[in-house]
Amino acid sequence: MKKAIRLATPLIAVALMGGAPLFAHAQNQPAATTEDKSWQTPPPGTKDAQAAYTAGVQSALADKLANRTVDAKTSRLYIHPPVKKQSADEYRSNFAAGYDAAVKHGSTTSNGTL
Repeated sequence: MKKAIRLATPLIAVALMGGAPLFAHAQNQPAATTEDKSWQTPPPGTKDAQAAYTAGVQSALADKLANRTVDAKTSRLYIHPPVKKQSADEYRSNFAAGYDAAVKHGSTTSNGTL
């Protein structure tokens, strides 16, 4: 009986550990998606312009999730841009571009994903 236990224990350990890489590999695979998310990348420009575009994309999602009116011009960041007065118009145009891109690409889904 002792010999059987000495033989069975390592075999059980090998069997248990042998399957672990298969499970770990399956968890690391990204979910297959056909959706192109390149529209989320801000257009080239200043850092403030890129931040405004990204803020527009995020605000569109937030407005949809909060069941607010989905309109860039009613958003708080559009009305009160977080930049100096001379940069407000540029911020608003980039914010609206990001907001409209998010709405156009249907990113404002009810499950909260962009």
